[in-house]
Amino acid sequence: MEKVLSIGRWLFPLSFLLYVGLHLGKPDVGASFVPDYLPFPYFWNYFTLACIIAFILSALIGKYDKLAYSLMALYVLLMALIVHLPRASGHNLSAAMMMADAAREQELEMLNVFRNIMVMAALLGFAKFVAKDKRIIG
Repeated sequence: MEKVLSIGRWLFPLSFLLYVGLHLGKPDVGASFVPDYLPFPYFWNYFTLACIIAFILSALIGKYDKLAYSLMALYVLLMALIVHLPRASGHNLSAAMMMADAAREQELEMLNVFRNIMVMAALLGFAKFVAKDKRIIG
């Protein structure tokens, strides 16, 4: 059973490859989530992509992994607060959207807020109990 459970140490960071694929394969979608007050949405899409790749590598290699898990948790929290929560309350949704579509989109964004909170909790748990390299943040 221990061998099965130890797969999580590898599977969890590798699951973030989904976001790598989304940011790389669909840059228009990633850029559309950047709030209007931030310039250069494609820059932020690709910057996020680079940060996620750095996180995955750090977590898999085990160098600066506690810092990587902690910073990724901060990023996920910021995404929940800056992107998904405003969209869940109806901000930044397309004005051309029909009311039924807007309501559905708001529900999906609220689910994104909850998902981000769960992922953030898992990242903090990994930072506390799985990470080995404690050089920067002890």
